[in-house]
Amino acid sequence: MLTGANVVLPTGTVRGGQVAVDGTRIADAAPAGAEVVDVTGHWLVPGFVDIHNHGGGGASFSGTAEQILTAIRTHREHGTTTLVASTVTDEMDLLVRQAGLLSELAEQGEIAGIHFEGPFISPCRKGAHSEALLRHPEPAEVRKLIDAARGHARMLTLAAELPGGIDSVRLLAEHGVIAAIGHTDATYEQTVEAIEAGATVATHLFNAMPALGHRTPGPVAALLEDERVTVELINDGTHLHPAALELAFHHAGADRVAFITDAMDAAGSGDGRYLLGPLEVEVSEGVARLVEGGSIAGSTLTLDRAFKRAVTVDGLSVEDTVKALSANPARLLGLSDRVGSLEPGKDADLVLLDADFAVKGVMRRGAWVVAPQPA
Repeated sequence: MLTGANVVLPTGTVRGGQVAVDGTRIADAAPAGAEVVDVTGHWLVPGFVDIHNHGGGGASFSGTAEQILTAIRTHREHGTTTLVASTVTDEMDLLVRQAGLLSELAEQGEIAGIHFEGPFISPCRKGAHSEALLRHPEPAEVRKLIDAARGHARMLTLAAELPGGIDSVRLLAEHGVIAAIGHTDATYEQTVEAIEAGATVATHLFNAMPALGHRTPGPVAALLEDERVTVELINDGTHLHPAALELAFHHAGADRVAFITDAMDAAGSGDGRYLLGPLEVEVSEGVARLVEGGSIAGSTLTLDRAFKRAVTVDGLSVEDTVKALSANPARLLGLSDRVGSLEPGKDADLVLLDADFAVKGVMRRGAWVVAPQPA
């Protein structure tokens, strides 16, 4: 029984509230003989859900099983209790092989599925993806990745304006895989067509797509205006100006925003040289850029930092921040019956934050990942 915290529930915040945990689940009442943990003065929020993450702790989701587990542990320690592993553009046979490895970890419950970012993206907006390895999103090629994931493909990012793009969006929708529009040079009209075909996510909105223009509104306007679309935002202070984040929240509303990390190996690790797929990255003062060309290459963000920045810098309410970090991405993944909010019957995934929004405890499925220390 955790008592005394500001407990953020779907209905609002309960001051001096309590949460009971019985085994792996949140319970209506504490079991007999339950340990009572006094967390007065802290915030108790649902575990974070990251739908776009390439790695952390010096390891990537394109690596070995051991490296993948290292990255998972790193993000769990920062409050991410549900995580979708993202790949990066590579040779198709390597992506197929990696999908097989990641699907095994999904079957073991370590990750919530796979997100394929590339290779079906625009060379005009490739960002930190190897241009030589990009290809058109032909449905037969997209199907190879869906099949390789053995039912664990959650999302695929593509530039729908490329040949085969709209047909691939339809294919993804038919197979229950989220079609995400990103790394795209699409017009407003092409983006609207992709949404009508079934696309429901904007991959890191504003980044790797044409800027919003008053005569050429581009994908940003189409993605923001449609209530069927969830927009990803990287809230690290590098990828987005605070005014751009406020614009997205204002137009999409708090129920359609998902904070992501887009983290690469250096998240939770430090400055230095890293690889993102086949490309070399230099991380300096926490900002990752390609060695060749200087393009921003993912982030070193963890979701606890995104939470703190949202409240203390961007001026968002704790409740809206919880929606963007937990409830909205859980609903998008179809997992809101298990995670994303503190409700009886759901997994006991929770994060304990102090008054300054620093992580002081993380519980996943009823077991402490980071145990709170006595005051």
